[in-house]
Amino acid sequence: MTTSPKHILKKVFGYDTFRPLQAEIIDHILEKNDTLVIMPTGVGKSLCYQIPALIFEGTTVVVSPLISLMTDQVQQLRQLGVNAVILNSAITNIEYQANLNQIKSGESKILYIAPESLLKEEILAMLDGLKVDCLTIDEAHCISEWGHDFRPEYRQLGGLRKRFIHAVFVGLTATATPRVQEDIQKSLSFEKSAKFIASFNRENLLLRVEIRTDALQQTLAFLKNYQNQSGIIYCFSRKQVDTLSEQLNLYGFQARPYHAGLSDSERHKNQDLFIKDKIQIIVATIAFGMGINKSNVRFVLHYNLPKNLESYYQEIGRSGRDGLTSECLLLFSYADINKIQYFIDQKENELERTVAKKHLQAMVRFAESMVCRRIPLITYFGEDYKTEICGMCDNCLTKQKDLQDLTIRAQKFLSAVKRTGEIFGAHHVIDVLTGSKAEKVFFNNHDKLSVYGIGKDHSKKEWMVISQHLINKGLLIRDEEFGSLRLTEKSAAVLQNKEQVFGHIQVGEEASKKIKEPEQAYDQKLFELLRKKRKEIADQQDIPPYMIFSDKVLAQMAIYFPQTQKEMLSISGVGEVKFQQYGKIFLVMIKLYCVEYKITGQREQLKLQKIKERAETKPRHIEIGEAFNEGHSVNELTQKFDIKTSTILTHLHKYLLEGFELRVDSLQKLVSVPEDIQKKIFMEFSREGTEKLKPIFDKFNSEVSYDNLHVLRIIYLTR
Repeated sequence: MTTSPKHILKKVFGYDTFRPLQAEIIDHILEKNDTLVIMPTGVGKSLCYQIPALIFEGTTVVVSPLISLMTDQVQQLRQLGVNAVILNSAITNIEYQANLNQIKSGESKILYIAPESLLKEEILAMLDGLKVDCLTIDEAHCISEWGHDFRPEYRQLGGLRKRFIHAVFVGLTATATPRVQEDIQKSLSFEKSAKFIASFNRENLLLRVEIRTDALQQTLAFLKNYQNQSGIIYCFSRKQVDTLSEQLNLYGFQARPYHAGLSDSERHKNQDLFIKDKIQIIVATIAFGMGINKSNVRFVLHYNLPKNLESYYQEIGRSGRDGLTSECLLLFSYADINKIQYFIDQKENELERTVAKKHLQAMVRFAESMVCRRIPLITYFGEDYKTEICGMCDNCLTKQKDLQDLTIRAQKFLSAVKRTGEIFGAHHVIDVLTGSKAEKVFFNNHDKLSVYGIGKDHSKKEWMVISQHLINKGLLIRDEEFGSLRLTEKSAAVLQNKEQVFGHIQVGEEASKKIKEPEQAYDQKLFELLRKKRKEIADQQDIPPYMIFSDKVLAQMAIYFPQTQKEMLSISGVGEVKFQQYGKIFLVMIKLYCVEYKITGQREQLKLQKIKERAETKPRHIEIGEAFNEGHSVNELTQKFDIKTSTILTHLHKYLLEGFELRVDSLQKLVSVPEDIQKKIFMEFSREGTEKLKPIFDKFNSEVSYDNLHVLRIIYLTR
């Protein structure tokens, strides 16, 4: 095998270029420098040790926590022509011995093994007789007691350094806070410089949180957007998994359950049906998903609140691995907090209780957040995330819409909280507002209150969303232990008509509308034909379709219409082995398709267009800044680039910060606030700085729109 990582990247894996940090990490490992890799799910962590494994003379041992994770990795490597083997309890004795012999003989240089198996003396003794060049620890966060998935066996792996003194140690994980990262490095005796951290931002994931009011109906409304597309629904309990799975099948969806209460054979069967595209939906507890590299998962729905942000991030990371837009919806209810808190209190170890409570608090802060969802999520993992409007979460998308005046509804809710004694939760307060005949209302004589029934004109679902909004605004505080609501100092100004409350309330199907995606550039008819052929081949070989080619690879074929072996190999993701196995079949199909639909000229035109686009590609903010300076208005730019006004203004701000001059004469016309307010905003910029607009947006009680603040910030910076 060649010693060039770039050559292996193309020949074996079919890619022309490395993703960010991959080349640096690979070089670092090849120099036998211990390495900790923190990368989001689905962005290429595995390549970072797989390519060195093919270059090293000796064996690479990969420690992995789950059988499914190991099996998937080994299957994918074998599809690429790489002889990797696995040692675990899921294979027969004959297979086990055969794999053992392949490692001993050097026929296979990559061994996947569970930590418990690796720590057995007979396995260690066998490896003592080999040259172990690399020991890779996948899901390395399992080492840390501060992680969300601590495993004692992982903690013992650091002791192997004394045994394999010539091996480079590599740790990989997608979910590790700074504290967990530090703990991993300490446990493995890594130098501080041995850490590579990629951005935690998965830009193609649309993040949304809805107050859970009618979970089943909300789920059905959401699924209407994803007919015949793959997705995962996570539930808190096994009972919920079974119930929801049955309900979805009654409504015509192909769904299967997955949890630890099922037999091994049933779990394996259901997972297999899902990854092979034979069913649409897996309904699961958190037990599902680790190591499943199915690239075309279009959505992840959390039916309940996850226990921590690490789990949430890891679970949403199972969608959109092909780089196409995927949606992640969390149905949020305060009842879930109480359930999680109950299980935390059952833990005997005080440290475990403390860690779990901190994790839960961070998860709740994310769910309650009114700023861009990516800010609390990405900063939680220690990354400095400064973008204020990502354009791919509910909060950022909501800011683009007209805000509603919620003052009267807020006053009613706050009054009901006050008059019921500030000792009840949202559900009871809403019962009082809507004139409920619930026994608890009458027992407490709350039917005699002046606020009883004054909220009948709005549904309980709307009131639940409003209660969440008031908590987010800091007008209410929810007791973490008991769930009761109480007023804050800010509430008085609202009740006394000194301040207004603005927001955007969505419930039901309106909240579940799918984001509008740009039209696909590929030939969709050809794409579907290629997908159908891929499924046929996969079924014949009894492997998941994505192991042949991902949707993204097929889409590239349906853009460029390759006609020769050279052209097919130029498609990212088509290596030499894959071409020999499958590429010729797809090449014939594409040629026949081009003849049938007479699209040779179109093919050449598309190719030239793509070449031209590559040559002329500039960063979007530079392109927009230059167009604006040439005289194009903001309105013209929104139409030209098909993006929102706020996004155009964000690009202009970035253009300005990079030192370019920007004409501002026409921007003043976009400002729709009085001059005296403008002056006050400029004073706030002087005091607070211009990096974040949220504090200023809040100071003006949401009355000054973000678009106005964006424009005024640019004007302020050019004064």
